[in-house]
Amino acid sequence: MTSPAAVPAIRARGLRKTFRSTDGSSVVAVDDVDLTIEPGEIVAFLGPNGAGKTTTVDMLLGLTRPDAGTVEVYGDSPRRAVEAGRISAVMQTGGLLPDFTVRETVVAIAALHGRPDRVDAVLERADLTALAGRRVQACSGGEQQRLKFALALVPDPDLIVLDEPTTGMDVASRQAFWAAMRADAAEGRTVVFATHYLAEADEFAARTVLMAHGRIVHDAATADVRAAYGGRTLTFRPPPDVVHTDGIDPAWLASVGRALAPLGVGDVEVSMASLESAFLALTADDGVLEAAGGHR
Repeated sequence: MTSPAAVPAIRARGLRKTFRSTDGSSVVAVDDVDLTIEPGEIVAFLGPNGAGKTTTVDMLLGLTRPDAGTVEVYGDSPRRAVEAGRISAVMQTGGLLPDFTVRETVVAIAALHGRPDRVDAVLERADLTALAGRRVQACSGGEQQRLKFALALVPDPDLIVLDEPTTGMDVASRQAFWAAMRADAAEGRTVVFATHYLAEADEFAARTVLMAHGRIVHDAATADVRAAYGGRTLTFRPPPDVVHTDGIDPAWLASVGRALAPLGVGDVEVSMASLESAFLALTADDGVLEAAGGHR
């Protein structure tokens, strides 16, 4: 990576994209989206099917040209940023050559970027060193996702965009993947990822951008999204002597209920506000725009 830039990693203003449907009518996929992402941020991009997040990501990568609005990556056009190796992507779709080994695949892409020095480093970063001699067709879905991740790291980009990056990975691989992402962000790499794993966004993203009906309906720190739309919950830590392998001592919970009853508190339940409840509240119907206070 190069040294962090003074300009935003991503600056999009007034992005709009319309597609023609099969019946000839126009469908607005992205409607007046403004988005700024600073270097070093880890941002989750969430939205139900048809929300417009994939089209937005495509415009950020220069894969789709907006009908209106502008987008810059480190002050340049997405296409020039890709050519300069400043932005890379791990897409859910996109073929790998099945007869190549893992290492041969990385060597080929490294040659295209003029970075043969990066081969061993990216194999290690993606935890693929032990699988370097395995043919791609023999790799599991999760291993192929890790290979795509390695390929995205070859140019040592400042910004990496991930589309469902941990699909097919087991729990250990997913945790290792996000540990690598956190380490990269700490060094200044910007990470933007689209995911359907709401718990993953909740755990790994400091900031969450929620889309619905082609618009950004909320854009804030993940904790603030939970607090604003996920409900309010009072939590506390019980003393160690009442916590057993099968749960909390029922008698102790009953005593807590009796102590709270004079305050008018009933139905004590152990839980926490979740990003999922916030997501559902924000994207359930057309009223989300008013609920979000006009965020676009």
